[in-house]
Amino acid sequence: MKTVDLHVHSNRSDGSMTPAQLVDLALEKGLSAFALTDHDTTDGLEEAIRYAADKEIEVIPGIEFSTEYRGRDIHMLGLAIEYDAPLFRDQIRAFVDSRILRNQKMCRNLMEAGIDISYEKLTAAFPGSVITRGHYSRYLLDHGYVKSMPEAFDRYLGDRTPYFVPRQKVTPAQAVQLILDAHGIPVLAHPTLYHMGKEALQKLVTELKEAGLIGIEAIYSTYSAGETREMRQLAERNHLLVSGGSDFHGSTKPGLEMGTGYNGRLIIPYDIWEKLKEKRAEMLQG
Repeated sequence: MKTVDLHVHSNRSDGSMTPAQLVDLALEKGLSAFALTDHDTTDGLEEAIRYAADKEIEVIPGIEFSTEYRGRDIHMLGLAIEYDAPLFRDQIRAFVDSRILRNQKMCRNLMEAGIDISYEKLTAAFPGSVITRGHYSRYLLDHGYVKSMPEAFDRYLGDRTPYFVPRQKVTPAQAVQLILDAHGIPVLAHPTLYHMGKEALQKLVTELKEAGLIGIEAIYSTYSAGETREMRQLAERNHLLVSGGSDFHGSTKPGLEMGTGYNGRLIIPYDIWEKLKEKRAEMLQG
């Protein structure tokens, strides 16, 4: 059976592997296609697509937007986006600029706490990456300030720590519109991770459906069989398509494998991607 992975990260955001290495890994895993969906950036797409050009693997250009909804961090995936569209690239640049300002402030806060860190040192440690809190945790671990990455979040990086600086974010509905403007497929990422409760989640999905949502990530590495069933039912009730992905990050998420998730339990059939592609073709014709 042909399989895919529609949620993968490279070292251009908070993954550990280069875009080209991901292509090789996808081939090794026997995948027919994978989506590179780095956080708020498309910088790795050209490398992955160019490297895969003469190989038997389809690289789907994607992105994962971090958005805010009623105080919660909600992630929106954009699949098959036209990432080189000028307006879209301008918007991505605005996201990157927002991250830079936030990271400079967080570095200053951590320096006041006695940690030898600066934005320049942080970016030098992770060249070419869009800096996320995952990079901070790795930096703190590598420099002996914490004994584990979870400890870094508990002591220094979590939302309730005195060092955290929130970043200005778009709403999920605005992210849906950005993806649609780039002729992409908007998908609500890993809904169970938001712990919203059924009514609140349904309200969010209703709002996003009105904005143009196409799919729900109903197959995901951490889901139980019951959660997968619930997410499939949620998609069906709202006449949305199903998507699926591992959320692979390489060594930054130990034990999580591209295409197969944890312990080989994840399977995403190719027809999941075919149905999404067919829907995109209908949208473009309309």
